[in-house]
Amino acid sequence: MTAVRDTRGVRDRLTVPVLAFGGILMAVMQTVVVPLLPDLPRLTGASASAVSWMVTATLLSGAVLTPVLGRAGDMYGKRRVLLAALALMTLGSVLCALTSDISLLITARALQGAAAAVVPLSISILRDELPPERTGSAVALMSSTVGIGAALGLPLAALIVQYANWHVMFWATSALGAVGLALAWWAVRESPVREPGRFDTLGALGLAAGLVCLLLGVSQGGQWGWGSPVILGLFTACVLVLALWWRQQLRAERPLVDLRLAARPRVALPHLTALLTGFAFYANSLVTAQLVQAPETTGYGLGLSIVATGLCLLPGGVTMLLLSPVSARLSAARGPRVTLALGAAVIAFGYGIRIADSRELWVIILGATVVSTGTTLAYTALPTLILRAVPAGQTASANGVNVLMRTVGQAVCSAAVAAVLVHHTSPLAGVAVPTLHGYLLAFALAGTVALVACAAALSIPGDPAVPTSGGARRPRGRMASPRGAAGGGPREDEALEGA
Repeated sequence: MTAVRDTRGVRDRLTVPVLAFGGILMAVMQTVVVPLLPDLPRLTGASASAVSWMVTATLLSGAVLTPVLGRAGDMYGKRRVLLAALALMTLGSVLCALTSDISLLITARALQGAAAAVVPLSISILRDELPPERTGSAVALMSSTVGIGAALGLPLAALIVQYANWHVMFWATSALGAVGLALAWWAVRESPVREPGRFDTLGALGLAAGLVCLLLGVSQGGQWGWGSPVILGLFTACVLVLALWWRQQLRAERPLVDLRLAARPRVALPHLTALLTGFAFYANSLVTAQLVQAPETTGYGLGLSIVATGLCLLPGGVTMLLLSPVSARLSAARGPRVTLALGAAVIAFGYGIRIADSRELWVIILGATVVSTGTTLAYTALPTLILRAVPAGQTASANGVNVLMRTVGQAVCSAAVAAVLVHHTSPLAGVAVPTLHGYLLAFALAGTVALVACAAALSIPGDPAVPTSGGARRPRGRMASPRGAAGGGPREDEALEGA
């Protein structure tokens, strides 16, 4: 019995690092294909437009599956759904390693999109399993894994692609995925907190259709033409489908997304801020990568390789890892709303540095790292706000919607930055390249969105207070409970009343 208890104790201590490893793997899987994109048409015999679907497919499937798998986790078990998401991610990587057929590669990348649900599911598990004094720092670390994995994935993939066959990269990620899946199966226990009921299949299909129309239109508008009949048809279909879906969700007995809860300011405003922060954050890596790789003949470019570009973004990833516990302590002392607003303001300040000077490498790295610092503060505060505002039985689905809003923000940012750069170009050796003014406008746009996110964060209502037995007042939130107890979250009536 002593040996069994010791083994269980080791597993309990490893729960947080194992879940964080899964979050880092998710971000790495999304990033590793980027260095391959210029060479994939030659390697696969496919067109450049077809190859771009290796990114689009992951974006679409991740956006659709994140809220769906989050809801499934709340109903059928978060550990079970987490393992399924990690298994799909690993399977997709194995398929990429085995084939050079573009259709199979796109399918495999769509499977990997399921990993986007790893972070919200893990955050929900941490809320259910950890004592209150450990939850804040663990959730902060889990939230920062998105930036950490992205910063690590780009240089790692570039090094492998540069010195080995491109299939080796996917074999490496397959091995990492298998390790992450095995560790999660061994270390993570199933949460007893469930919300029983019948899964809303119609709601899941309606949300999937609406999101596919929206994100497909946003991601492909630049290539197909924003005024083309296809893009306009997609946006029209998105509005109609989501309107019908909204009506169906309000009438459903057990909806996929509790829209009445989501419409409350304590939930709706963090979702809005997540969308704006996702936009502001994504411009950092997107624009920086293009700017430093631009030829030196442009007058501003540094002509760096993809490996060197990844190393430029690496300090930001290290910063996110180191600052996550600091962010948790700040949220505990001042509240997550203040941390979120401060993070958005720091992001705007980072873009101010980029506007002031985007020619010197050290200033570029400094500005990018400052943006990553603000992103850490914002991303670690968002799930804490959601956890405080929703019942324990809806934490995975609510955080899934929050991650979805970040994804939508990133997709809109990609389209907006592309539109800005396309309209600010100059000829270089017969090829149109973006001007420095175009890059600075993109930074200004992202910084402005960050300031709007700061204002939205400051508008989030604070936690209501309730009297204690001694007459003092304390914030209403999650009560301490024994590990694994079904009452590990706030009472549903309290959460709904406070929202």
